[in-house]
Amino acid sequence: MKRYTVALLAVMALCLVLAALALIPATPKPATQQPPSDFLGNAQEHARYLVSQGQQIFRFDTFGDEAFWGEQLGLHQVVASLSPRQALELGLKVDAEALPPALVEHIKHGEVNLDDPAVTVQLVQANAVLGVVGFFDGDSRLRSVGLTCAVCHATVDNAVAFGIGKRIDGLANRDLDIGAIIAAVPNLQPVVDLLRLANPALTANDVRHVLLAWGPGKFDAELFLDGKAFNPQQITNGVVTGTHVPGATLIPDARGLAGHNLHTWTGGWGTVTYWNAFVAVNAMHGIGTFFDARFDNAEQFPIAARAGLGHVSTDPDSDQVTSKLPALHLYQLALPAVRPRSGIDFDPEAAARGDTLFSGKADCNRCHRKPLWTEPGWNQHTPTELKIDDFQANRAPGLAYRTMNLAGIFVRERGLFMDSNNQGRFYHDGRFQTLLDVVASYNDRFNLGLTDEERRDLVEYLKSL
Repeated sequence: MKRYTVALLAVMALCLVLAALALIPATPKPATQQPPSDFLGNAQEHARYLVSQGQQIFRFDTFGDEAFWGEQLGLHQVVASLSPRQALELGLKVDAEALPPALVEHIKHGEVNLDDPAVTVQLVQANAVLGVVGFFDGDSRLRSVGLTCAVCHATVDNAVAFGIGKRIDGLANRDLDIGAIIAAVPNLQPVVDLLRLANPALTANDVRHVLLAWGPGKFDAELFLDGKAFNPQQITNGVVTGTHVPGATLIPDARGLAGHNLHTWTGGWGTVTYWNAFVAVNAMHGIGTFFDARFDNAEQFPIAARAGLGHVSTDPDSDQVTSKLPALHLYQLALPAVRPRSGIDFDPEAAARGDTLFSGKADCNRCHRKPLWTEPGWNQHTPTELKIDDFQANRAPGLAYRTMNLAGIFVRERGLFMDSNNQGRFYHDGRFQTLLDVVASYNDRFNLGLTDEERRDLVEYLKSL
């Protein structure tokens, strides 16, 4: 009799959860504000307008990419089949502030059934799954999904449970296994057909093998330009140890970018607004316009050249990307780097000694200029200058690596807001597990002569930025 009572209580709890979710409006859309209409305009008002609109675009705008992810690939079928527990294991995050307070309390006390896919669909309908926008029929059946910037470039503070909490825009989702999610779609053929422009012999299983090799927190945007799935050199802590490491790079943060010229791991691509246009149109497959004649170079970009990815033109009345670029740009530049707490995130006394080393013996300030933490101006360097392999650099127009921003780097070192298995991982491909590994590599490559204590002090300073 006891087991029947437990089962009944479980069913009742699930019904309460679904009822609470049903009270949330389906796929809420942000209200459209009108831009200031003064003849000359007001800078502060215009900035507030752009930041407000940019936040909504960043969080909720699919740019029409549901036509690709939903209608073509069938991603909504994958979403509808996942339990909340499985979705969280794949790195998808839930915004607790989009849920009723009573439901949040039930989740905190373990009273919500996280093994029922119906709950996942309800969470999508509540617009609570970061970066995943659902499209529903009148009977609340999930018929399609689209993706937004937030799916990769936002996470949560885990205040309610791991993967569930207050959203944090701009921090990369280091737990998101986007490759595994794409590999699970029922119709991978559109992706296969694109990659076959570089390798006609590819099969769907070959493509799934590549996608599954990426791992959490990584994406390979260049794969769909050049078809190069693997770095021919295995790199471990900066040392060549074998062959075939995935070509995917870590998803970068979209915080602390104001004042920078280049914004991606490798050089020559352009500013963040260039990358927004490229990703929205060519990576997310939104409906928009994107131009870059450098993609006509069939030797460097065989897929992009054959597919015309540098000349994507959409009628202005149908374009769902171009008009949103200014607001999206300003919102991302307005996102500050996370600020470390003295005595919690770093040792202040050691950091003070590391500060002297940073601009002195270690010579870090040569490139990572205080307080911008990258060069003002053309912030890139060749692989030869950095004394590392050129695989990823050669996939970019600049044939170089960008001097990355150091602000907020302590988040990765400490593993904040992410699974402990995914903390650390530095450089474009995560080849260095810790900041101490990074410092040790620079010490060896450039004969800096840092002692063990100086290396540790320098790490503490880096954590203080």
